[in-house]
Amino acid sequence: MKRGLTLAALLVLGALPATASATARTDRADATLDRALAKLPALSGGPLGVIATVQRGTQRRVFSHGVSDRSSRRPIDVGDRWRIASVTKAFAGAAALRLVQAGSLSLDDTIAKRLPGLPAAWGQVTLAQAMHHTSGLPDFTTAEAFQTLAISRRPAEPSTLVGLVADRPLVFAPDSRYAYSNTDNVVVGLFVEAATGLSFERVLDQLVLDPLALRHTTMPLGYRMPAPFVHGYANNATGRRDDFSELLNASIIWASGGMTSSPLDLATFIRAYAGGKLFGGATRAAQLRFVAGRSDPPGPGTNAAGLSIFRYRTRCGTVYGHTGNLPGYTTFAASSADGRRSATVQVSTALTVGNGVPATFSAFRKAEELAVCAALA
Repeated sequence: MKRGLTLAALLVLGALPATASATARTDRADATLDRALAKLPALSGGPLGVIATVQRGTQRRVFSHGVSDRSSRRPIDVGDRWRIASVTKAFAGAAALRLVQAGSLSLDDTIAKRLPGLPAAWGQVTLAQAMHHTSGLPDFTTAEAFQTLAISRRPAEPSTLVGLVADRPLVFAPDSRYAYSNTDNVVVGLFVEAATGLSFERVLDQLVLDPLALRHTTMPLGYRMPAPFVHGYANNATGRRDDFSELLNASIIWASGGMTSSPLDLATFIRAYAGGKLFGGATRAAQLRFVAGRSDPPGPGTNAAGLSIFRYRTRCGTVYGHTGNLPGYTTFAASSADGRRSATVQVSTALTVGNGVPATFSAFRKAEELAVCAALA
C-alpha cells in the first residue's frame, strides 16, 4: 500500500471503476434507445415525430426524431403539447385518490350513493371498481352513436357520454373480471365532482396540476390544441396522412382521455403519481393492489392493473404508469416505485394492436421497453 493515502482516498479510488462502469451502462442503454426511436419515423405507417424522456434521479435525457408538423418541419421541443389520450385516466385517478386520502371520498363509495342520477342497474359499482376496470360498466365508445358524436366535433357533457350506454346493463358482475372501459373514468370524474361540488377540471387544477407546477398540462374545452403543439397524423401505411390534431373535441372523451401535456410535465407527473408523492398509507397500498389486466394499448412487458395505474414487468425491471392513444397520438409514461427513475415515449400517430401496421406497433412497444431499460440502467 502506498504511504500517505487515507482510508477516504482509498474508498474514492476504489469507487472509480464502478462509477465508470455505471456510466458506460447508462450510455449504452441511452444509445440503444435512441437508435430504436430513430427508426420509427421511417417505418411503414410510422409517426412523423417521436420524443422520449429518460430520468435517473436528477439526470434527464431527451431523445427526439422527426418533426412537429409536416408543413413547417419544425423540430420537436420538450415544451410542445401532445394529446395524451388515456394517460388522462392516471390524472383523474390522482385527483380521486387525493380526495380519498383527505376523507372526502371512499373507495367503497357506490354509484347509488354518490351518483344516484346514473342508471339504477349500475348502482352497486364502487369507485375502486371503476378505477380498477373491474366494474362491468359498458364502454360508451363502443356505442354506434359515439361515432357520430366523435366526427361532429360538437362539445358533449359527461351525462351525454354516459347516456350513450345508459340503457345497457352491467357487462359482468362487479369484481368478477377485468375489462378496460372508458365509461369507468367518466364515472371517476363524476365521483370527483360529486365529492367536491366543483367541476372536475377545477379539482384537477387544485389537487394535481398546481401542486406539481404542471404549466403545460390542460384539459381543453374544445377541439383546438394549445400552442405550441405536435401535430398528430392518421396511421396510414399506403395513402394520405391526414392531420388528426384537432379532429376530436376533447369533451367527448373527457376524464377518460381528453388532456394535453408536454413531455417534461408528463415525466414530472408520473414520477409523483407512481412514486407515491401525492398520497400515502392505505390509499397508496390500494393504488398498488393489482389484478390481471393490461392497459390500452398494452405497455411493455407483462401488464397488471391497479387503481388508474398499471404495472409493467419488463426484462430490465418493474415500472408503474399508463399508456394511451387516440387518432394522431400514442403515449407511454412510467416510473419506478420510488419516483426516482422515469421514462416517457410519445409518437405522433395512433399505434396499438389491430390499428395500422403490426410491425410498427411492435417496434414502438420495443422502444417503450428500451426506455424503461435506460431509466433503470
